[in-house]
Amino acid sequence: MTDTQTSADIASVSLAQPPQDIAEELGLSFAEYGFAVVRDHGISQELIERAEETSKAFFALPDEVKRGYKLEGGGGARGYTPFGTEKAKDADVFDLKEFWHVGRELPEGHALAEFMAPNVWPKEIAEFEATFSELYAAFERTGLRVLQAIALHLNLPQDFFAATVEDGNSVMRLLHYPPLGPDAPDGAIRAAAHGDINTITLLLGAEEAGLELLTKSGEWHPVYAEEGSIVINVGDMLERLTAGVLRSTTHRVVNPKGAGARRSRYSMPFFLHFRPDYMIDPLESCATKGGANPEAPISSHDFLLQRLREINLA
Repeated sequence: MTDTQTSADIASVSLAQPPQDIAEELGLSFAEYGFAVVRDHGISQELIERAEETSKAFFALPDEVKRGYKLEGGGGARGYTPFGTEKAKDADVFDLKEFWHVGRELPEGHALAEFMAPNVWPKEIAEFEATFSELYAAFERTGLRVLQAIALHLNLPQDFFAATVEDGNSVMRLLHYPPLGPDAPDGAIRAAAHGDINTITLLLGAEEAGLELLTKSGEWHPVYAEEGSIVINVGDMLERLTAGVLRSTTHRVVNPKGAGARRSRYSMPFFLHFRPDYMIDPLESCATKGGANPEAPISSHDFLLQRLREINLA
């Protein structure tokens, strides 16, 4: 493994096209790099800008106010997670970030309600709930369009994934990486090398430098995104389902140099999840194609809990 930066041909496609027209380009990018960039994704720039300003307003609140929204025993699934809490799997030091989670809310009596706690909303920011409820729904619609293209690439029916993610335990994270202080632990970076747990991740805010992926050859490659575009990456659940045909790639957010180190960085990833009761049973067609021994079936919920324990959130 090396810190050398290389170039890579990560796909950048317009979601205004029919899914069958982008399926191959997206699929090949996910197979080689685990990443792609999408434009014309349907989330309005007005909503993106409103969400960015609302997120900044929350993180600007006094520390004691933010900590009042930390839910003990919840594994960070809802509300606020303070700076210095999350640690990447196998990392020695914590990440240099704080964040807020918004999840799905299901009505009482729903078969999956036990898996999803109600959201908490900061009363100090009047527009917070409306803004992020709207953005959550928009992320979900965009994610379904990406999954249609992935399904076609895998020679599955276009709507194969719709039932697998319906009422899934998807989580939207509002991220704040504060300016780097002199008291940061040795070796700490904004987000240490890790893979995502979920099905696919949709990331707003990657146009600022810092996000890097690890190529198959063991070299770090910066991920570039146009203003307002969304970076998509494959998560561990989808890699497991496809027996490694689609890659959940290790990635990180490195510390900036110079003036960039003295300002905050903000981003908003949406971790799209399978339903908690969905059995991740490797697809036979992918197991044959991948050539590796597929892993045993496991429910999405059990897989999530297993991974949350590994990153200090459960």
